[in-house]
Amino acid sequence: MKAPVLYIVIPCYNEEEALPITAKRMAELLDDLTQKQLVDAKSRVTLVDDGSRDKTWEVICALNAEDKRFEGVKLAHNAGHMNALWAGMRMVCEFCDALVTIDADLQDDVNAIYGFLEKYREGCDVVYGVRNDRSTDTAFKRTTAQGFYRLMKRLGVEMVYNAADYRLLSRRAVEALLQFGEVNMFLRGMVPLLGFKTAEVYYERGERVAGESKYPLKKMVAFAIEGITSFSNKPIRFVTLLGFLFAVLGVAMAVYVLVTLFAGHSVAGWASTIMSIWLLGGIQLIALGLIGEYVGKIYMETKRRPKFILEEYRK
Repeated sequence: MKAPVLYIVIPCYNEEEALPITAKRMAELLDDLTQKQLVDAKSRVTLVDDGSRDKTWEVICALNAEDKRFEGVKLAHNAGHMNALWAGMRMVCEFCDALVTIDADLQDDVNAIYGFLEKYREGCDVVYGVRNDRSTDTAFKRTTAQGFYRLMKRLGVEMVYNAADYRLLSRRAVEALLQFGEVNMFLRGMVPLLGFKTAEVYYERGERVAGESKYPLKKMVAFAIEGITSFSNKPIRFVTLLGFLFAVLGVAMAVYVLVTLFAGHSVAGWASTIMSIWLLGGIQLIALGLIGEYVGKIYMETKRRPKFILEEYRK
Protein backbone atom coordinates (compact mmCIF):
# COMPACT_ATOMS: atom_id res chain seq x y z
CA MET A 1 0.00 0.00 0.00
CA LYS A 2 1.33 3.41 -0.97
CA ALA A 3 2.25 5.68 1.94
CA PRO A 4 -0.69 8.05 2.53
CA VAL A 5 -0.54 11.83 2.54
CA LEU A 6 -1.39 12.59 6.16
CA TYR A 7 -2.56 15.96 7.46
CA ILE A 8 -2.59 16.63 11.20
CA VAL A 9 -5.22 19.23 12.07
CA ILE A 10 -4.65 21.12 15.31
CA PRO A 11 -7.17 23.72 16.58
CA CYS A 12 -5.46 26.51 18.52
CA TYR A 13 -6.96 29.07 20.86
CA ASN A 14 -4.52 31.26 22.82
CA GLU A 15 -1.75 28.66 22.50
CA GLU A 16 1.31 30.87 21.95
CA GLU A 17 3.11 29.18 24.87
CA ALA A 18 2.38 25.63 23.77
CA LEU A 19 2.81 25.96 19.99
CA PRO A 20 6.64 26.06 19.82
CA ILE A 21 6.81 22.85 21.86
CA THR A 22 3.95 21.28 19.90
CA ALA A 23 5.51 22.22 16.55
CA LYS A 24 8.88 20.73 17.51
CA ARG A 25 7.22 17.46 18.50
CA MET A 26 5.15 17.36 15.31
CA ALA A 27 8.20 18.05 13.12
CA GLU A 28 10.04 15.17 14.78
CA LEU A 29 7.00 12.94 14.30
CA LEU A 30 6.67 13.80 10.58
CA ASP A 31 10.40 13.25 10.08
CA ASP A 32 10.19 9.79 11.62
CA LEU A 33 6.98 8.82 9.82
CA THR A 34 8.41 9.95 6.48
CA GLN A 35 11.74 8.21 7.06
CA LYS A 36 9.94 4.96 7.86
CA GLN A 37 7.75 5.48 4.76
CA LEU A 38 4.61 5.36 6.86
CA VAL A 39 3.42 8.65 5.33
CA ASP A 40 4.16 10.56 2.14
CA ALA A 41 6.62 13.46 2.18
CA LYS A 42 3.71 15.75 1.23
CA SER A 43 2.21 15.26 4.68
CA ARG A 44 1.51 18.45 6.60
CA VAL A 45 0.45 19.92 9.95
CA THR A 46 -2.45 22.40 9.73
CA LEU A 47 -2.72 24.81 12.65
CA VAL A 48 -6.15 26.46 12.93
CA ASP A 49 -6.14 29.75 14.84
CA ASP A 50 -9.62 29.98 16.34
CA GLY A 51 -9.71 33.76 16.84
CA SER A 52 -6.96 33.81 19.47
CA ARG A 53 -6.36 36.99 21.46
CA ASP A 54 -2.64 36.38 22.03
CA LYS A 55 0.21 35.92 19.52
CA THR A 56 -0.87 32.48 18.35
CA TRP A 57 -1.20 33.58 14.71
CA GLU A 58 2.23 35.27 14.75
CA VAL A 59 3.73 32.00 16.01
CA ILE A 60 1.93 30.05 13.27
CA CYS A 61 3.20 32.45 10.58
CA ALA A 62 6.75 32.09 11.89
CA LEU A 63 6.48 28.29 11.81
CA ASN A 64 5.12 28.44 8.24
CA ALA A 65 7.99 30.68 7.12
CA GLU A 66 10.54 28.34 8.69
CA ASP A 67 9.01 25.01 7.64
CA LYS A 68 6.41 24.73 4.85
CA ARG A 69 5.11 21.52 6.37
CA PHE A 70 3.27 23.78 8.82
CA GLU A 71 0.18 25.41 7.36
CA GLY A 72 -1.90 28.10 9.01
CA VAL A 73 -5.65 28.67 8.90
CA LYS A 74 -6.85 31.86 10.58
CA LEU A 75 -10.53 32.21 11.44
CA ALA A 76 -11.95 35.72 11.53
CA HIS A 77 -13.42 35.21 15.00
CA ASN A 78 -13.62 32.62 17.76
CA ALA A 79 -15.92 29.97 16.27
CA GLY A 80 -15.41 27.34 18.96
CA HIS A 81 -13.44 24.09 19.16
CA MET A 82 -15.83 22.01 17.03
CA ASN A 83 -16.01 24.63 14.28
CA ALA A 84 -12.23 25.06 14.28
CA LEU A 85 -11.84 21.32 13.73
CA TRP A 86 -14.47 21.49 11.00
CA ALA A 87 -12.67 24.38 9.30
CA GLY A 88 -9.36 22.52 9.33
CA MET A 89 -10.91 19.37 7.90
CA ARG A 90 -12.71 21.28 5.16
CA MET A 91 -9.56 23.17 4.15
CA VAL A 92 -7.30 20.10 3.83
CA CYS A 93 -9.70 17.34 2.78
CA GLU A 94 -8.88 17.55 -0.94
CA PHE A 95 -5.11 17.35 -0.33
CA CYS A 96 -4.87 14.34 1.97
CA ASP A 97 -5.50 10.62 2.00
CA ALA A 98 -6.16 10.70 5.74
CA LEU A 99 -6.09 13.22 8.54
CA VAL A 100 -5.63 13.19 12.29
CA THR A 101 -7.21 15.71 14.67
CA ILE A 102 -5.43 16.45 17.94
CA ASP A 103 -5.40 19.30 20.47
CA ALA A 104 -2.48 21.73 20.68
CA ASP A 105 -1.72 20.93 24.32
CA LEU A 106 -0.43 17.43 23.33
CA GLN A 107 -2.06 15.78 26.31
CA ASP A 108 -2.97 13.08 23.80
CA ASP A 109 0.03 10.85 23.10
CA VAL A 110 1.24 11.56 19.53
CA ASN A 111 2.82 8.10 19.39
CA ALA A 112 -0.69 6.69 19.06
CA ILE A 113 -0.58 7.99 15.46
CA TYR A 114 1.66 5.03 14.59
CA GLY A 115 -1.18 2.77 15.72
CA PHE A 116 -3.69 4.91 13.80
CA LEU A 117 -1.74 4.40 10.58
CA GLU A 118 -1.45 0.67 11.17
CA LYS A 119 -5.24 0.38 11.50
CA TYR A 120 -5.66 2.63 8.45
CA ARG A 121 -3.49 0.27 6.38
CA GLU A 122 -5.72 -2.57 7.55
CA GLY A 123 -8.67 -0.83 5.90
CA CYS A 124 -10.19 1.24 8.71
CA ASP A 125 -11.66 4.60 7.74
CA VAL A 126 -12.07 5.81 11.31
CA VAL A 127 -9.59 5.15 14.11
CA TYR A 128 -10.39 6.45 17.59
CA GLY A 129 -7.80 7.40 20.15
CA VAL A 130 -9.10 6.04 23.45
CA ARG A 131 -7.67 6.79 26.87
CA ASN A 132 -6.50 3.82 28.94
CA ASP A 133 -7.69 5.49 32.13
CA ARG A 134 -8.39 8.87 33.71
CA SER A 135 -5.81 8.78 36.48
CA THR A 136 -4.45 12.19 35.44
CA ASP A 137 -7.87 13.83 35.95
CA THR A 138 -9.16 15.24 39.20
CA ALA A 139 -11.71 13.09 41.02
CA PHE A 140 -14.46 15.57 40.08
CA LYS A 141 -13.59 15.63 36.38
CA ARG A 142 -13.16 11.85 36.23
CA THR A 143 -16.54 11.24 37.88
CA THR A 144 -18.42 13.79 35.76
CA ALA A 145 -16.80 12.65 32.49
CA GLN A 146 -17.59 9.01 33.08
CA GLY A 147 -21.12 9.94 34.15
CA PHE A 148 -21.54 11.91 30.92
CA TYR A 149 -20.54 8.95 28.74
CA ARG A 150 -22.90 6.65 30.64
CA LEU A 151 -25.74 9.16 30.35
CA MET A 152 -25.20 9.52 26.60
CA LYS A 153 -25.30 5.76 26.22
CA ARG A 154 -28.57 5.54 28.15
CA LEU A 155 -30.01 8.26 25.93
CA GLY A 156 -29.22 6.12 22.89
CA VAL A 157 -26.30 8.17 21.56
CA GLU A 158 -23.62 6.08 19.88
CA MET A 159 -20.27 7.20 21.32
CA VAL A 160 -16.90 5.57 21.95
CA TYR A 161 -16.26 5.50 25.70
CA ASN A 162 -13.31 7.68 26.78
CA ALA A 163 -12.64 8.83 23.20
CA ALA A 164 -12.35 12.59 22.67
CA ASP A 165 -11.47 14.43 19.44
CA TYR A 166 -8.21 12.56 18.88
CA ARG A 167 -8.88 10.37 15.87
CA LEU A 168 -7.85 9.45 12.32
CA LEU A 169 -10.29 9.82 9.44
CA SER A 170 -9.75 8.62 5.89
CA ARG A 171 -10.46 11.06 3.08
CA ARG A 172 -13.79 9.43 2.24
CA ALA A 173 -14.78 9.54 5.92
CA VAL A 174 -14.02 13.28 6.03
CA GLU A 175 -15.96 13.87 2.81
CA ALA A 176 -18.94 12.00 4.28
CA LEU A 177 -18.69 13.93 7.56
CA LEU A 178 -18.60 17.27 5.75
CA GLN A 179 -22.00 16.46 4.23
CA PHE A 180 -23.59 16.91 7.67
CA GLY A 181 -25.36 20.25 7.55
CA GLU A 182 -26.24 21.01 11.16
CA VAL A 183 -24.97 24.14 12.85
CA ASN A 184 -25.05 22.64 16.35
CA MET A 185 -22.22 20.16 15.97
CA PHE A 186 -21.13 17.40 18.33
CA LEU A 187 -18.40 15.53 16.48
CA ARG A 188 -18.06 12.76 19.06
CA GLY A 189 -21.61 11.73 18.23
CA MET A 190 -21.49 12.53 14.52
CA VAL A 191 -18.43 10.45 13.55
CA PRO A 192 -19.93 7.11 14.71
CA LEU A 193 -22.92 7.81 12.45
CA LEU A 194 -20.70 7.47 9.36
CA GLY A 195 -20.86 3.69 9.55
CA PHE A 196 -17.42 3.00 8.06
CA LYS A 197 -15.04 0.37 9.42
CA THR A 198 -13.56 1.56 12.70
CA ALA A 199 -10.87 0.62 15.18
CA GLU A 200 -9.57 1.87 18.52
CA VAL A 201 -6.04 2.64 19.66
CA TYR A 202 -5.45 3.00 23.41
CA TYR A 203 -2.98 5.44 24.93
CA GLU A 204 -2.13 7.19 28.17
CA ARG A 205 -3.09 10.84 28.47
CA GLY A 206 -0.46 13.20 29.86
CA GLU A 207 -0.25 16.76 31.12
CA ARG A 208 -0.38 19.94 29.02
CA VAL A 209 2.96 20.83 27.48
CA ALA A 210 2.40 24.51 28.39
CA GLY A 211 -0.29 27.10 29.06
CA GLU A 212 -3.64 26.70 30.79
CA SER A 213 -6.63 24.49 30.05
CA LYS A 214 -9.12 26.03 27.61
CA TYR A 215 -11.95 23.89 29.01
CA PRO A 216 -13.04 25.24 32.41
CA LEU A 217 -16.12 23.87 34.18
CA LYS A 218 -18.44 26.32 32.42
CA LYS A 219 -17.35 25.11 28.97
CA MET A 220 -17.52 21.46 30.00
CA VAL A 221 -21.11 21.89 31.17
CA ALA A 222 -22.02 23.69 27.93
CA PHE A 223 -20.34 20.89 25.95
CA ALA A 224 -22.34 18.23 27.80
CA ILE A 225 -25.63 20.08 27.21
CA GLU A 226 -24.72 20.47 23.52
CA GLY A 227 -24.08 16.75 23.19
CA ILE A 228 -27.24 15.68 25.00
CA THR A 229 -29.62 18.02 23.19
CA SER A 230 -28.01 17.50 19.77
CA PHE A 231 -28.55 13.75 19.71
CA SER A 232 -31.51 12.84 21.86
CA ASN A 233 -35.07 14.00 22.49
CA LYS A 234 -35.43 11.73 25.51
CA PRO A 235 -35.06 14.62 27.99
CA ILE A 236 -38.25 16.16 26.58
CA ARG A 237 -40.00 12.81 26.87
CA PHE A 238 -38.77 12.59 30.46
CA VAL A 239 -40.32 15.98 31.21
CA THR A 240 -43.60 14.76 29.70
CA LEU A 241 -43.57 11.69 31.94
CA LEU A 242 -42.71 13.91 34.89
CA GLY A 243 -45.73 16.06 34.04
CA PHE A 244 -48.00 13.01 34.09
CA LEU A 245 -46.49 11.92 37.40
CA PHE A 246 -47.20 15.25 39.02
CA ALA A 247 -50.70 15.27 37.52
CA VAL A 248 -51.35 11.95 39.27
CA LEU A 249 -49.87 13.32 42.50
CA GLY A 250 -52.11 16.38 42.11
CA VAL A 251 -55.21 14.18 41.85
CA ALA A 252 -54.09 12.21 44.90
CA MET A 253 -53.56 15.44 46.82
CA ALA A 254 -57.02 16.67 45.80
CA VAL A 255 -58.58 13.46 47.12
CA TYR A 256 -56.64 13.85 50.37
CA VAL A 257 -57.81 17.46 50.78
CA LEU A 258 -61.46 16.49 50.20
CA VAL A 259 -61.25 13.63 52.69
CA THR A 260 -59.75 15.87 55.40
CA LEU A 261 -62.33 18.57 54.60
CA PHE A 262 -65.33 16.26 55.04
CA ALA A 263 -63.71 14.70 58.11
CA GLY A 264 -63.52 18.13 59.73
CA HIS A 265 -59.73 18.07 60.10
CA SER A 266 -58.98 20.71 57.50
CA VAL A 267 -56.45 23.30 58.69
CA ALA A 268 -54.98 26.07 56.55
CA GLY A 269 -51.49 24.77 55.95
CA TRP A 270 -49.10 27.51 55.02
CA ALA A 271 -46.02 25.26 54.83
CA SER A 272 -47.58 22.64 52.58
CA THR A 273 -48.96 25.34 50.26
CA ILE A 274 -45.61 27.08 49.91
CA MET A 275 -43.78 23.79 49.37
CA SER A 276 -46.23 22.80 46.65
CA ILE A 277 -45.85 26.15 44.88
CA TRP A 278 -42.05 25.99 44.96
CA LEU A 279 -41.91 22.36 43.85
CA LEU A 280 -44.32 22.73 40.95
CA GLY A 281 -42.85 26.10 39.99
CA GLY A 282 -39.36 24.59 39.87
CA ILE A 283 -40.51 21.67 37.75
CA GLN A 284 -42.26 24.03 35.34
CA LEU A 285 -39.19 26.25 34.99
CA ILE A 286 -36.95 23.23 34.35
CA ALA A 287 -39.39 21.98 31.71
CA LEU A 288 -39.57 25.38 30.02
CA GLY A 289 -35.79 25.70 30.07
CA LEU A 290 -35.33 22.26 28.54
CA ILE A 291 -37.86 22.94 25.81
CA GLY A 292 -36.14 26.28 25.26
CA GLU A 293 -32.84 24.49 24.60
CA TYR A 294 -34.40 22.58 21.73
CA VAL A 295 -36.27 25.60 20.39
CA GLY A 296 -32.99 27.54 20.50
CA LYS A 297 -31.29 24.84 18.45
CA ILE A 298 -34.06 24.97 15.87
CA TYR A 299 -33.65 28.75 15.77
CA MET A 300 -29.90 28.47 15.13
CA GLU A 301 -30.38 25.79 12.47
CA THR A 302 -32.91 27.87 10.53
CA LYS A 303 -30.48 30.79 10.31
CA ARG A 304 -28.04 28.65 8.26
CA ARG A 305 -25.12 30.81 9.31
CA PRO A 306 -21.65 29.62 8.21
CA LYS A 307 -19.78 27.49 10.75
CA PHE A 308 -16.68 29.62 10.33
CA ILE A 309 -15.36 32.60 8.36
CA LEU A 310 -11.89 32.22 6.90
CA GLU A 311 -9.61 35.24 7.22
CA GLU A 312 -6.32 33.80 5.94
CA TYR A 313 -4.82 30.51 4.77
CA ARG A 314 -1.05 30.07 4.71
CA LYS A 315 0.27 27.07 2.79
